[in-house]
Amino acid sequence: MIDAHQHFWNFDPIRDAWITEDMGVIRKDFLPADLAPVLQANGITGCVAVQADQSEAETDFLLQLATENPFVKGVVGWVDLKAANVQERLAHYAQFPLLKGIRHIVQGEPDRNFLLREDFGRGIAALAEFGLTYDILIYPHQLPAAVEFVKKFPNQPMVLDHLAKPDFETGELKGWEQHIRTLGKQQHVYCKLSGMVTEADLQHWKKEDFTPFLDVALEAFGPQRLMFGSDWPVCLLAADYAQVKDIVTDYISRLSAAEQAQIMGGNAIEFYKLA
Repeated sequence: MIDAHQHFWNFDPIRDAWITEDMGVIRKDFLPADLAPVLQANGITGCVAVQADQSEAETDFLLQLATENPFVKGVVGWVDLKAANVQERLAHYAQFPLLKGIRHIVQGEPDRNFLLREDFGRGIAALAEFGLTYDILIYPHQLPAAVEFVKKFPNQPMVLDHLAKPDFETGELKGWEQHIRTLGKQQHVYCKLSGMVTEADLQHWKKEDFTPFLDVALEAFGPQRLMFGSDWPVCLLAADYAQVKDIVTDYISRLSAAEQAQIMGGNAIEFYKLA
């Protein structure tokens, strides 16, 4: 079993300003020594560490942790995909086989069409040469641009993080559902069943809150292109690791054992080419 989405950091109040004071439970360091016993307790054999800061220093930090901790099977890092020297930077990181993909925090970009920028597109086009995947981190209002974006790069493996963060609290499916179904028709696009509890009512969420959204994701992507991710330690704002895992394992219990195994690890191994 593979956790396809978690984070590490040495907490810095300036760099990590998104972790506000009301998020006390995650305003501290989270490192492999903290995660290893949690994974073991939940029967998870490995994980993918995903960037949380937009700097090459973050990429270097995660690669160092992955090198030192064999249960960290891969890293989704950051390079400036808009940079004129993006090819050179990707060539530099090609020497690190544990770097599996790149992510940009597009959800934080004020331009709802950021994904369609020409300079960003040049960076995306460069990923293929180095066999790197791309993680799409967006909010629902950015889904129309994401649909256009994925169609522009039909041979680039991509994965949608956190189901594009729909509004689980209100249960509003309209709009979101239509775009998710369109994304699902693109065979090079996968979707992570991750980051759900922190987009729900943090204190009062129920498993049933997620069911209509999981139904759409399962129909759109099928068991072959969904992956479990915990979003640890961010998930701790609303739930512990076991609760987050249970949302997914309970939901997919209706599927065949082979399909469950795909979602809980097989798809992540294939998508990220994990050893």
